[in-house]
Amino acid sequence: MPGCFKKTLFALASLINFVAFILIVVAMGTPKWMTGKILCKTGADLVNATNPELVKFIGEIYYGLFRGGKIRQCGLGGRRSKFTIFPHMVKKLNTGLHVMIIMFLCVAIFFSLVSFGFCILNAIKVPYRAIKGPAGACLWNFLAGGFIVLAVTSFMAAVKLHHLTERIANFRENVFQFVILEEQFEDCFWLCVASATAHAVNLLLIAISGINFPQIKTKTEEANVTAEDIMY
Repeated sequence: MPGCFKKTLFALASLINFVAFILIVVAMGTPKWMTGKILCKTGADLVNATNPELVKFIGEIYYGLFRGGKIRQCGLGGRRSKFTIFPHMVKKLNTGLHVMIIMFLCVAIFFSLVSFGFCILNAIKVPYRAIKGPAGACLWNFLAGGFIVLAVTSFMAAVKLHHLTERIANFRENVFQFVILEEQFEDCFWLCVASATAHAVNLLLIAISGINFPQIKTKTEEANVTAEDIMY
């Protein structure tokens, strides 16, 4: 049986793994990875709008991995619309990169659950195989965190290098052209970053569990035997 200290560490690691799993699931299902402000360039050019009048042509956009929405402002008031990435819009995006982001997160979810199980196993007993022990828990945490980092990095590349927001904003816009004025990563994106950080914390906890701390031994008092004690 593992000691109390190791039980506590692995129990905490299993809890962190579960939280990391929940964070990824919530992030994938929420449509706010990115928000931004979009300018209806065609409408603004038609009326030669100046700075005070440009407000009437600035709308908003938000999206996640599967769906999103936008407010079009082309001089006649805001028009709200919602859209889904699959199956139509993904053809206009970098399909391979977008699918890779989703696949990376799905693999990370799997490894988070495996790591969760391994941490519980190590909290209950000492496995007789090394791969089921702390080494295995470290491996699964490292893989889960690594795939999350790959997904986050790929999403940033899609936004910054492949102009993901602009492509989504101009999807099926035959008359108006939209320009991105501002864009920022939202809470769901940072949830994935927090999940990767949680796995890094788990690696630290598992490493600490392998340290053999010196035990404090109390000195036993030496019995002083005198001649009088022997007489009695």
